[in-house]
Amino acid sequence: MKKFNFYTEVPEWVWNELQKLSRLCRGDILKMTTIAGSGHPGGSMSSIDIYLTVLYFANISPENYDKPERDRMVVSHGHTSPGLYSALARLGFFDLKDLLVGFRKVDSPFEGHIERHVPGVEWTTGNLGQGLSAGCGFALAARLKNLNYQTFVIMSDAEQAKGQVGEARRFAKKFNLNDITVLIDYNHFQISGRVEEIMPVNIKENYLADGWKVLEISGHDHRAIFEAIKLAISDKTSPYAIICETTIGKGVSFMENNARFHGQSLTREECNRALKELGLEDDIDEILKNASKTIKSYRRKEIPQVMINTGRPKLYKETIDPRVVFGDVLEEIAKLNRPNTIAVFDCDLTESVKTNKFAKICPQNFFEAGVSEHTTATIAGALSINGILTIWGDFGVFGIDEVYNQLRLNDINNTNLKIFATHLGYNVGPDGKTHHCIDYLGLLRNLFGFRVVIPADPNQTDHIVRYVLKQSGNWVIGVGRTKLPVIKDEGGRIFFDENYQFEYGKVDLLRNGTDAAIFTMGPMVFRAIAAHEELKKSGIKIKIYNVSSPFAIDKKIIEEAAKTGFVITYEDHIVHSGIGSIIAQIIAGEKITTNFVKMGIEQYGGSDEPDALYKKYSLDTLNLVQIVKKFLKK
Repeated sequence: MKKFNFYTEVPEWVWNELQKLSRLCRGDILKMTTIAGSGHPGGSMSSIDIYLTVLYFANISPENYDKPERDRMVVSHGHTSPGLYSALARLGFFDLKDLLVGFRKVDSPFEGHIERHVPGVEWTTGNLGQGLSAGCGFALAARLKNLNYQTFVIMSDAEQAKGQVGEARRFAKKFNLNDITVLIDYNHFQISGRVEEIMPVNIKENYLADGWKVLEISGHDHRAIFEAIKLAISDKTSPYAIICETTIGKGVSFMENNARFHGQSLTREECNRALKELGLEDDIDEILKNASKTIKSYRRKEIPQVMINTGRPKLYKETIDPRVVFGDVLEEIAKLNRPNTIAVFDCDLTESVKTNKFAKICPQNFFEAGVSEHTTATIAGALSINGILTIWGDFGVFGIDEVYNQLRLNDINNTNLKIFATHLGYNVGPDGKTHHCIDYLGLLRNLFGFRVVIPADPNQTDHIVRYVLKQSGNWVIGVGRTKLPVIKDEGGRIFFDENYQFEYGKVDLLRNGTDAAIFTMGPMVFRAIAAHEELKKSGIKIKIYNVSSPFAIDKKIIEEAAKTGFVITYEDHIVHSGIGSIIAQIIAGEKITTNFVKMGIEQYGGSDEPDALYKKYSLDTLNLVQIVKKFLKK
């Protein structure tokens, strides 16, 4: 265990030890980037003194890394991975030799930007501007789980221009996340030149304006960093930003204040010269000669299982908005579960997405972030890996389209986020094309770890919400904005009743037939059933399949449907990237013989009631009926 922390008196030999470590780490940075032939040595060398000081004194060590009460350190500028990795290796988190030869190699855990599977790394970063948001997520976890730890966020200066950073500053201040301390590596350089020339950022003024306290120090003075952090963590009235004045390429004269070395490694000759200047041996040839052929790998950090009581399904007998159902379930689980096991996020849409019911019962677990979707996506993602069931309700264009990059990073971090996305498709109606989220399936298909479920009516919504809240991983439940009728079987009985069991990947056969098969989902399901009834008058019987899990369609069901000789996909989604394309891919890949038609959205829609839009763009029930009849006449 560590002998010193931020609350102790530190003897002089410790500062000497840190200076020695800094010099050795700078050598490691140069060696690993030179061996790799790429990397970001300049910023790594300006950040290294910050990394070492935090890691040396904070409650973070290889021995306690599995302890929930340890401190957290989130690095936002992930390109400085050489600096962070060298500090972690020198402090015993993993083998330095593996790092030096494995950096940026395909069979090594030490990728070009920091990765969460590496011991000592809390959060995978690389996309600038997201680190403070992740830090807010860790700080919220400390509060909700009653853990007394500090969250340190290390950032670059250039990324302060990102709007998400401002969103995170305001969130931290609003919710009194006073256990967050930000340290900014202010080396004045980014990849294209000086920060002041590329995009001026008023770092100090922005943090002060948002209610933070600010300290300014030398980022290469370990003692000054120590004293600033000591002051920040002892003041529980405000979060702190410590602006650390640094020099890019610190320690090597020809690298200092040179933008070239932001993202470019040294040549072999330059590295030799730089190591001599640092007073270190150039042992690269020996390192490579004696390198082990195998580098230790580290397992992906798994999601902690959150066990909650989701109650029993409720039966809805009348037409109702699925959003109301979602709100009812949230209200129920708020009553059933012990405090601080669930967190719900909202972005100024409480009434629209029905998170208001949860907020009334558990206000301390409800986080209204306002119009700040980017930071909310990351905060919620980071919180979700800390044993808190994390739910975010938002419109699809905001909670999916607008934050695709944040969701992608959540996916890479193996988060446990549950998103309830509303206002999908033309079903949004009068709000118009800016709010018609018609591309969500195409976007979410690109995220390997996200699962999507689209309920067909209020009762299936109830089953799906309860099911998803018990699952691990990232899930999106998608609905429109209008009321949906209750789906019934041909005998008039409620289809998704109390005995219905939802399973991911399940496709429901709602109507049987031999002349054609329709695959549909969401608000199009009842329209397809109406088409079935209309066609039945002409002696035409068609199958209706409800596809609630569009990313997990069983090929056997497609094969069964193809026996009718005519398969139609009918969706309120872009036709080129929705279930039509998914099923077409299965048909082609499995060499299934059938006639096939895709019905879906082919252009941005205008403003009107959903029925008017479906009619305008040939997606109404009548048009579906005509397509079936036209084919059968042939």
